[in-house]
Amino acid sequence: MIKHISTYRVMIVMLAAMLLVISCQKKYPGNVESADEVVLKSIKIVNAGASGNETVQGVVDEVNKTISFPRIDPATNFTAIKFQAEMSNGAVLDHDAYTFNFNEGESAKSQIIKVVNNKRFREYSVTLRLLIPVFGADFTKPTITDYTNNTLGNPLYPDFTGQLTRWTGFDGQQVLVVARTATGPHLLRVDDLKNNVINRIPLNLTGVSGGTYAYSSGAQVNGHTYICNLSTSAASALKIYHWSDPSQPPTVIGQIIPANSGMVGARYGDNMSVNLDQNGNGYMFFGDNNGGAVNIRDILRVRVTNYTTLSDPTSLSAHAGVTAWMTMTQVPNTGDYILTGYAAPIRLVSESASLSFALSNTAVPLNGTDARVFTFNQERYLIMTGAARTAADAVVLYVYDITQGSTTKEALEIFNEKADKSWVYQYPLLGPSNGAPGTQSGFYITKDAEGKDQKLTLFAASADAGFVIIDFPKKTLDD
Repeated sequence: MIKHISTYRVMIVMLAAMLLVISCQKKYPGNVESADEVVLKSIKIVNAGASGNETVQGVVDEVNKTISFPRIDPATNFTAIKFQAEMSNGAVLDHDAYTFNFNEGESAKSQIIKVVNNKRFREYSVTLRLLIPVFGADFTKPTITDYTNNTLGNPLYPDFTGQLTRWTGFDGQQVLVVARTATGPHLLRVDDLKNNVINRIPLNLTGVSGGTYAYSSGAQVNGHTYICNLSTSAASALKIYHWSDPSQPPTVIGQIIPANSGMVGARYGDNMSVNLDQNGNGYMFFGDNNGGAVNIRDILRVRVTNYTTLSDPTSLSAHAGVTAWMTMTQVPNTGDYILTGYAAPIRLVSESASLSFALSNTAVPLNGTDARVFTFNQERYLIMTGAARTAADAVVLYVYDITQGSTTKEALEIFNEKADKSWVYQYPLLGPSNGAPGTQSGFYITKDAEGKDQKLTLFAASADAGFVIIDFPKKTLDD
């Protein structure tokens, strides 16, 4: 009897709990049928163009609730855009006209419109884009040929180990590798590299001798190859070699003894910047390396005529923070030069290294070196590659848009004052820090049959990090 009573009690408790749960459940309203549909079947702009009489058909994406249009004449009155839409019975747009406020520099604008039917509505995001010319490179579409530590590409190029390759050259057609390895200095065809083929073209080194290192730095310019030795005393000649054919012995085009040329430094050849026009006229620059201190003593400038004639060696004053891995690159078709070193801000100088303007220390990474300024497809860019002297320094190719401004100086001034100094493209080489971070950058512009800019190619290299070649097409309208 006691057993049955206990069973009854358990059943009563369970029944009470079930009733409590049922009574506590929230009751939701059921679906209410309505004839007030809010379906957008089609839509078009009926007052586009300067005269307000052009029709532009839109595309409705019902899944994502978006509406897109072909690019629209910028002369359109965007303060009173009128749509004509085919909708479900009884549905209307929430406004007769819409305002799309384009800010300066914007080429697209989006806003929400509603399809309304009594109390029901559906929202769509409408995007209008301007039919305006586009300039510059499309940095969203890189084609990368990588021989760096970055695992996205090929293995590290084998000569970039043990700080044995500290300098390179690039002219768009070939890469110069000034290797102190058993391989020795050699050229690589860019077309081969893009097909993942390493076909070394050794330089004929007959007669190349002298200096602490017989070959230290170099440059590749318009198919001409230059290499210098490393001179580590004021009485030791800085020898400069030239090849127009890598299979032939080079010509010694310069033997400059610092003590006899008015130089105040005693070590040249750790770096080499060669700036020549299509006729082979311009300057070479070599920064003294005073043995590890932050500042170099001076910069050796040498005039170049017709690719092979050197003259007028001159001592130029150094700038604070410019180090042994300095570079001095010319802004094409101007008298402006970009002076950099991994411990100094980017400086705009003359051919005599006289200061015109300097970016702030925080405008771009301070370790950026071999900075270059050039114009592609009517946009002006600043590029540089970070040198990794310390573990805190990143070996990265940076690209900045500095189009605004009528001159290089004005462009750098405007960029310096911007709150947002973000790069438009970067690529990490993932180089380790080392005591000899020879680092380079480069660019090449491919023209079409009409002589217009078609493709931009960038180059970056650094000791123990390898090198990378990146192609970018020019920007084009997507419809």
